[in-house]
Amino acid sequence: MNKYTVKKYDHDDYKIWNDFIDQAKNASFLFHRDFMEYHKDRFEDFSLLIFEEEKLRAVLPANKQGNSVHSHQGLTYGGLVFLAKLNAEKAAFILDAILLFLKENVIEIFYYKPIPVFYFPTGNQEMDFFLLKRGAVLERKEMNLAINLNSPLRISKSKLKHFRRIENLDLDIMEEEDFNPFWNEILEPRLSERFNAKPVHSKEEIALLKQRFPNNIRQFSVYQNNCIIAGITIFETANVIKSQYGATSKKGEEFRALDFLFINLIHKYKRRGKHFFDMGIVNSDDEKDYNCGLLKQKEELGCTIYNQDFYKLEIK
Repeated sequence: MNKYTVKKYDHDDYKIWNDFIDQAKNASFLFHRDFMEYHKDRFEDFSLLIFEEEKLRAVLPANKQGNSVHSHQGLTYGGLVFLAKLNAEKAAFILDAILLFLKENVIEIFYYKPIPVFYFPTGNQEMDFFLLKRGAVLERKEMNLAINLNSPLRISKSKLKHFRRIENLDLDIMEEEDFNPFWNEILEPRLSERFNAKPVHSKEEIALLKQRFPNNIRQFSVYQNNCIIAGITIFETANVIKSQYGATSKKGEEFRALDFLFINLIHKYKRRGKHFFDMGIVNSDDEKDYNCGLLKQKEELGCTIYNQDFYKLEIK
């Protein structure tokens, strides 16, 4: 068996980590250290680099919480990141090296959260299989709603009827560099009012990330008479568009401005050759079930269900 060594990430690994992310088969800009570390004060980083002799073969974005290690809790998705030429047998050896390293560091539980499979046309489920073979349990599943842009769109007749009506109104869609109008006037007030919650990213954090990743993070807003009434914040990767945030004002609800914006963006990115439009999970407020209204809304926009899996492995 090939000899693999595992080490914890430290700042001296910044360049080798990011260079590897740029070449990997199954990475996104979320795994770049400039993204991962915008909230480093909230998480105890436990990211790992795995070497075969002196060659970097894989990395694992992760954080430590007590006696557990998680696929990074500050990221929407995670999992082992590796090059396309890594075969399944070597992926299994790498997993064994990681588990041994965790055991040696007195870690008792490993939580693994792979990136949804539709992000990568070449596949990304090697680790799921080997985790289960080593005793992991599928702790939970979330319904991740996404549109396959390679197939004919399946937007509901009712959505299209309202869309055609809205097209005749004086609504303007703008791509903005400034996140303040959406955050200050739409997103933060509506989340507070409806859910007593705040966005995961503060407006300062999203502005910083936009500065670091100008081609990956975009803000689209709907205006009527120079007044913002809806908006969607997009995270863009090579194959996938993800609606990270979407919200509308009460006035925007009257015009169905959010649907208007979604449908325009769906067509926009289908024309640009993206493979999927990811609209995220549909958790209920208590995260124990799903939100029926949100599920229906996304299905009517043409989404189907792609599971987001969460694994738990006790280290023995």
